[in-house]
Amino acid sequence: MKLSRPVSWFLTAFGVWSWIVWTTFVKNLWKDAGGLAFEGGDHGSPTPYFWVHLTLAVTSLVLGTAIGVIGVRGLRALRATR
Repeated sequence: MKLSRPVSWFLTAFGVWSWIVWTTFVKNLWKDAGGLAFEGGDHGSPTPYFWVHLTLAVTSLVLGTAIGVIGVRGLRALRATR
């Protein structure tokens, strides 16, 4: 199956966007001072909120990476057929 150039670029951009958004989210989650992510402030133990959101972020990073790789492979295949 061949992907068109616009679809390949979209998938690649989605992969990059996913990395930007979710790494920023994890950094902000790690620095949470509001008490949602860690009990007793920044140096307390992680809460269920932290673990659930960290799991969501890691899953999204894995899926974003897979989608981005598909897009890059589509672009390489289009370049090879030229």
